[in-house]
Amino acid sequence: MNQEKIGKYISEKRKEKKITQEELAERLGVSDRAISNWENGKNMPDLSLFKPLCKELGITINDLMSG
Repeated sequence: MNQEKIGKYISEKRKEKKITQEELAERLGVSDRAISNWENGKNMPDLSLFKPLCKELGITINDLMSG
């Protein structure tokens, strides 16, 4: 599981959906700082956020994990 690759993928998908980091953070109930950390490969989303994150980005958990 490559955090940086996954982070870039989250960023790409978020931009494709034309959602800001702030909007995504609000929808998931996290800070925009958390989204930034995910996208920069510093952290991974909490497991409990995988499903809602994938739903917001229109991807599968498999897509997310493979980046």
